[in-house]
Formats: sequence, structure tokens, C-alpha cells
Amino acid sequence: MAVPRKGGYIDKFLKRADKAIQDGVKKADEVLDDAVEFGEMTAKQAAKTSKELRSQAKKERMALQKRGTKKINESITAAKKITSNVDEDLATLEKLGKLRKSGVITEKEFQAKKKKILGRI
Repeated sequence: MAVPRKGGYIDKFLKRADKAIQDGVKKADEVLDDAVEFGEMTAKQAAKTSKELRSQAKKERMALQKRGTKKINESITAAKKITSNVDEDLATLEKLGKLRKSGVITEKEFQAKKKKILGRI
């Protein structure tokens, strides 16, 4: 009779082992389902964040272009003013030279004005 007992213990052991394996598979399936769901949520969140970042980058690019255009226009205006001022200064020097030759201003006055005008150029 000792032999049938051993068979009963082995059967019980095998049934418990089979149940443990089934429980493990069931838990593994649950974890896998959770991982898939989490992955889907993460993918959606990544797509949303990517869209937001692209939108923000587009806005910043437009702002930079606007500021760059403004700076370029300011520089062009400043260059035009400098050029016109140089032309005006050269014309003034010519007039001063004529005034000096005609004796209206002295050589000393002419040199002082010339130095001031050339210092601006």
C-alpha cells in the first residue's frame, strides 16, 4: 500500500506544479497586456509632445526671422544715413575750403572744422 501513496503525492505535486505554471502564464499575460497598453499611451503622448514641439519651433523660427529682418532693415537705414552724412560732410568741407580761399574764415578755423568733420567720417 505504500506504493499508491507515492503515486498520490506525485499526482498532487504535478497538479500543483501545473497550476503554478498556469498562474504564472496568466500573470505574464496580464503584465504583457499592461505593457502593451502603457506602450500605446506612451506612443500617443510622444506624438502629442512632438506635435507641440514642432509648433513651438515654428513660432520661434518665425519670431527669429521677424527680428532678423528688422535688424537688417535697421542696418540698411543706418548705412544709408552714414553714406548720406559722408556726402554731406564732404560737401561741407568743399564749402569751407572755398570760404577759406575767399578769406571769410581763417586757416585755423578751417583746420578746426576739418578735423571735426573728418573725425565723424
